[in-house]
Amino acid sequence: MKKSLFIFLFGIFSAVTAVAQETVVKGSVTEAISFEPIPSVTVTVEGTVLSVETDSKGEFQFLEEIPFGEQVLHISKSGYISKRYPIVVNQGQTVNITDMTLTKDVSDTDMFTITLSDDELDSDDSGMDNISGLLQSSKDIFQRTAAYEFSSSFFKVRGLDSENGSVLINGIEMNKLYDGRPQWSDWGGLNDVLRNQELTTGLQPSSYNFGGVLGTTNMIVRASQYREGGRITYSSSNRSYTNRIMGSYSSGLLDGGWAYTIMAGRRWGNEGYQDGTLYDANSFFASVEKVINEKHSLNFTSIYTPNRRGKSSPNTQEVYDLRDTRYNEYWGWFDGEKKNSRIKEVEEPIIMLNHYWDINSKTSLNTNIGYQFGKIGNSRLDYSGGANPSPAYYQQLPSYSLARPDGPDYAQAYIDEQEFINNGQIDWDRIFDANITNNDPTNEDNYGAYVLYEDRSDDKQVTVNSIFNTEINENILINAAVTYKNLKSENFGEIIDLLGSTTGYLNVDSFDGFQYDYQNPNRVLGEGDKFRYNYNINSDVISGYAQAQFKYNKVDFYVSGSVTNTTYQRDGLWENEAYIGNSAGKGEKLSFTGIGAKGGLTYKITGKHLIDVNAGYITKAPSIRNSYSNSRENNSTVEGLTEEKITSGDISYIFRSPIIKAKLTGFYSKIEDANEISFYYADGLTNIGVENADGININETTAFVQEVLQGVDKQHIGAELGIEAQVTPTIKLKGAASVGQYTYQNNPNLYLTASSFGRSETFTSNLKDYKVAGGPQQAFSVGFEYRDPNYWFFGATANFFSNTYVDVSPLTRTENFYLDNDGLPFNNYDEDVANQLLKQEEFDDYMVVNLTGGKSWKIGDYYIGFFASVNNLLDKVYKTGGFEQGRNANYEELLADNNNPKRVFGSKYWYGRGTTYFLNVNFRF
Repeated sequence: MKKSLFIFLFGIFSAVTAVAQETVVKGSVTEAISFEPIPSVTVTVEGTVLSVETDSKGEFQFLEEIPFGEQVLHISKSGYISKRYPIVVNQGQTVNITDMTLTKDVSDTDMFTITLSDDELDSDDSGMDNISGLLQSSKDIFQRTAAYEFSSSFFKVRGLDSENGSVLINGIEMNKLYDGRPQWSDWGGLNDVLRNQELTTGLQPSSYNFGGVLGTTNMIVRASQYREGGRITYSSSNRSYTNRIMGSYSSGLLDGGWAYTIMAGRRWGNEGYQDGTLYDANSFFASVEKVINEKHSLNFTSIYTPNRRGKSSPNTQEVYDLRDTRYNEYWGWFDGEKKNSRIKEVEEPIIMLNHYWDINSKTSLNTNIGYQFGKIGNSRLDYSGGANPSPAYYQQLPSYSLARPDGPDYAQAYIDEQEFINNGQIDWDRIFDANITNNDPTNEDNYGAYVLYEDRSDDKQVTVNSIFNTEINENILINAAVTYKNLKSENFGEIIDLLGSTTGYLNVDSFDGFQYDYQNPNRVLGEGDKFRYNYNINSDVISGYAQAQFKYNKVDFYVSGSVTNTTYQRDGLWENEAYIGNSAGKGEKLSFTGIGAKGGLTYKITGKHLIDVNAGYITKAPSIRNSYSNSRENNSTVEGLTEEKITSGDISYIFRSPIIKAKLTGFYSKIEDANEISFYYADGLTNIGVENADGININETTAFVQEVLQGVDKQHIGAELGIEAQVTPTIKLKGAASVGQYTYQNNPNLYLTASSFGRSETFTSNLKDYKVAGGPQQAFSVGFEYRDPNYWFFGATANFFSNTYVDVSPLTRTENFYLDNDGLPFNNYDEDVANQLLKQEEFDDYMVVNLTGGKSWKIGDYYIGFFASVNNLLDKVYKTGGFEQGRNANYEELLADNNNPKRVFGSKYWYGRGTTYFLNVNFRF
């Protein structure tokens, strides 16, 4: 009896003790400013499948047993910015976190992405391609700062162009095969429907593709993924457009498994910040999804964003001094309106069909087919029978009169100065008068002297891919994909306006007298006819990648590999007289095999302290643009063409606490065997070493040349820092910095081609240690945000930029620069003077102050939001980029130009904008 009683009492004691020693993890979540409890917040233990939701009081408690040791709680809810909280779980103890807070996500108010993708980012002008992964909504403070604060200075993340990152829509890659870059305007103005994004930075693993060294951004446009409701937005600005209106509506998932999202928008303005830059863009979007059953779903998406915008010109400092930094040489008055001669028009609809198959709870297969077609056109004036119509043509500027060989002509220089100041725009009336005069039927040569034509690229591209994801177990995830692309690109010039001529325009090169279409000599063209060149580019790309991700308590790591086969072939439809036998018909079929391998790991020192390491090696095909020396005229490919090679790595220290988040990254990238193609008019080609038909060495001193720079090696090394601190529930401090050094690492080969002399000998261009141009190499930002409990906010940042360099001319860094026709150095050559002439120009440092603010109101079930921003508050004048003109190709030419009172062929620059504003009002229902 005593024994039984003892056993019974021992059992009760053990049960009570077990209950007393039970491990408990619980807490609560409140709104960061008002401290009101937030229900339905998802609380997850990272690295596990354990998850709970907060109740109506904002409280939660895990019923399952949580692994002991250091863990991280991830708290999230739609409409709020997610947070991570490190905890330590010990056996038999209670972890009670009652101070967790979430902050409302105000990015939904169009705070930033409204204007950036509508800017000059899709320009084909040098120096304009600046932001990679612009549409990022990353929670990384550095990435946000790079996109939202540094963009106006044409800052490039890690000094790299956007072809090093991948932009996808519903898993289909949007980067162009022509140059590897995304065409931002193909989805411009669709901000409301492009907010749902999955992105990676750097070499980090993506579930969709292998990616590049700048990461992957996938914009998800599945109809069922949008929140039910609508939005109407109106915006006003003085940046790229002056007005914008947008409307969107999402049905949510309806009975029967249907869902749809639609959107329409318009952006317009007669003139942006730069003179004469019209903007005319419409945007249409529709996505319809049918959820067939719990395993299968079909989604159809269509995107159509036709847009036209006037370009602005880079100018010499002389031009800016005579006018101002808004000056644009491409326009002139016509019928009382500003008519821009250089219009970029993009009209490339996108349609896609996506099939989603959830094979089981851990395995999925996503199969996509996309078709993109349409045109990209860039207009310009041709003047075979007239004078150069550019108002900033060098012979019409004061510097030309001051640089005359017999001495400065000050009187003419003053006349030129006043004429340019008062009438320095395109004279459309004179152009029309010249063409009308040439209409005289008694004149034997009565064809148009001027014509407006368009450089056209009409692409038809089909992309098919399948993306496979499976979770082997709670620690191992496998990703894989295969992709096929087929491109047919039709390229031609097209006459769009005869400018008053009724007799047509000759399809002949007025400079050299060559027939553009040798089989149809002296053809007279009208509006809508093809002009100057006509050829197709056909391309096929087959790629595949596989990736394994491993997640454990202390370390996560991944390995990934890819292989890609790319082919290009030019098919000339016209025989160019300058290249008979090498312009019509199909050229050599180019084939490239690219491979990629990367891996990385994240070591969790504690829940607050992490180390992240990534490294990769990628070989990839050169772009179409850099594979042909002059595809408009002939089938010639770049000699010694091979895959471009990229070695890249980074290491980061990450600190995350409820108050402070910081990330410090060191990065390194080496690019090898790259090619660069340039086109310009050169004087002083004293040593090109060309033989004529009789085998006699001749030296063309002046020609329009194609410069082929091959085997270029570049090194990008530096560090990035992003830090933010929630010092009070209403005040957040933030800072970011990028310190880099981007340099040429070798002396690549260079040769020239031209219709007048064929091909030059191969030179060595001494570029080693010159800086790679493309925005500031050092950028810093400090700022704050204040968010009031009554849902208004205000923020300010100060941004500092330095180490911005002009793009140097490779030809002047070859022996052609210092050798005379006899192969010996110029008699007056002075090495010290030459070094000074060839010193790379560095722009002045500068600071830009930006302000943002806004407020939101809830009226019943509706929301009204207002947002305003002012950029460059202090109206700072600064250069964002520029390039040396290649006109002065040798020492004597360049020295003479530098000794002039004003340089005739000085570098051309882009300036940043002065003070600009953006206002935005939206109504959400």
